[in-house]
Amino acid sequence: MSPLNTAESGQGSGADNTPEFDNAPQFDNSYGQQLSGFYTHLQPTPLKGARLLYHSEPLARELELDTSWFSAPKSAVWAGEQLLPGMEPLAQVYSGHQFGVWAGQLGDGRGILLGEQQLSDGRSMDWHLKGAGLTPYSRMGDGRAVLRSVVREFLASEALHHLGVPTSRALTIVTSDHPVYREQPERGAMLLRVAESHVRFGHFEHFYYRQQPAQVKQLADYVIARHWPQFVGQDECYLLWFTDVVKRTARLMAHWQTKGFAHGVMNTDNMSILSITIDYGPFGFLDDYVPGYICNHSDHQGRYAFDNQPAVALWNLHRLGQALSGLMSTAQLQQALEAYEPELMAAYGQQMRAKLGFSQSDSQDNDLLTGLLSLMIKEGRDYTRTFRLLSEVEMHSTHSALRDDFIDRAAFDSWFSRYRARLQQEPVDDAQRQQAMKAANPKYILRNYLAQLAIDHAEKDDIEPLTRLHQALQQPFAEQPEFNDLAELPPDWGKHLEISCSS
Repeated sequence: MSPLNTAESGQGSGADNTPEFDNAPQFDNSYGQQLSGFYTHLQPTPLKGARLLYHSEPLARELELDTSWFSAPKSAVWAGEQLLPGMEPLAQVYSGHQFGVWAGQLGDGRGILLGEQQLSDGRSMDWHLKGAGLTPYSRMGDGRAVLRSVVREFLASEALHHLGVPTSRALTIVTSDHPVYREQPERGAMLLRVAESHVRFGHFEHFYYRQQPAQVKQLADYVIARHWPQFVGQDECYLLWFTDVVKRTARLMAHWQTKGFAHGVMNTDNMSILSITIDYGPFGFLDDYVPGYICNHSDHQGRYAFDNQPAVALWNLHRLGQALSGLMSTAQLQQALEAYEPELMAAYGQQMRAKLGFSQSDSQDNDLLTGLLSLMIKEGRDYTRTFRLLSEVEMHSTHSALRDDFIDRAAFDSWFSRYRARLQQEPVDDAQRQQAMKAANPKYILRNYLAQLAIDHAEKDDIEPLTRLHQALQQPFAEQPEFNDLAELPPDWGKHLEISCSS
């Protein structure tokens, strides 16, 4: 029997409904109520010896949660040991293409959608518990997450959010004494993440490949009504919606490329219909600028290399378009997909001009950018540091601290002369431009080695490095002298960490 046929079965064990808590968040369950057959009802399976290790205070405030939620007895919620009133937990079913190959049915193999929090400003946020135990979609997995992967996702999602990149958010990290077996035994953990939606491209593919067009339409109508209400009832509603998904995805890719972020596993089941960054696995931020950087050591062909991400996103959008082919004509689908490249180039160009300090567009801008990136490739220059130092340049001065980073001084001087001449065309003074550039070029990013150090300490229940790193990442563009050590270049060992999908 297909796991899909167990929807509404109520299987699962472990968590009990909690007694009424004061000031409990209000929950809705529109996904469960409106999309019968798209999931399986089940409760989280708690870990042995689970305890709250860390939480994001800023996000807690945004979610209207006071500090009492992070101490007993309320903290049992984060470990899946208790449910709040109104929660109706479920595991979603979806399918997808993985590494370019149709993988068939997938689904929430270790995550459970607890409910949809209703905020006072009218927004709705999914509460999704990762590492919550076996589901009908776990396939060969154990339904668990390990502490290292939970810490990495927590830090990455918070880092991207504060860099201005659309992403899911992470609220809590729960650790435990529960052994989970990967390459070696590790500590089981849970992550409570939030997002406006967890619907993926793969949700639509699932029902398309099962030849269930009514369900594809049902899901499309659901997400449009919930997230694109302005299109409801309009002529060519599906075309307007799909075009916006295409454009949003293009803008997300521009963010990734300009921030130096590599996702690592851009399967269609990891692509959000809202075009937010989700499902952090073997991700990595660039250290040295290497366009072909592969952050996933399982990606032997380099399909998801850093410079391939925009092309892969378009390929994934074609797969989504195929799944939506019953809702639109071929011409409409093509029309929507043709919006991708112009949107990508416009967003990328705008963000890179900001990084270079150009408030206006000029025909020589692309050559200047290409020239700088070529120098960085040739000499293995650090992506984040290079642009941050560039933010301190004075247009009438030949001196720059950035020059000391380059061995081929003649090549740098030639480029730098042309760059300063271009800056002199800008209608702002140095101080204004430098301020704007520093708001586009972060000083602090989540380098792999910093994440690893935080993990090493967290596994010993020492959260001091995690806390410091999280605090620094909340203001990535600001000068924070107390965190200057976190802006230093990585040691040699820190550039060669291998990250896998196993979590």
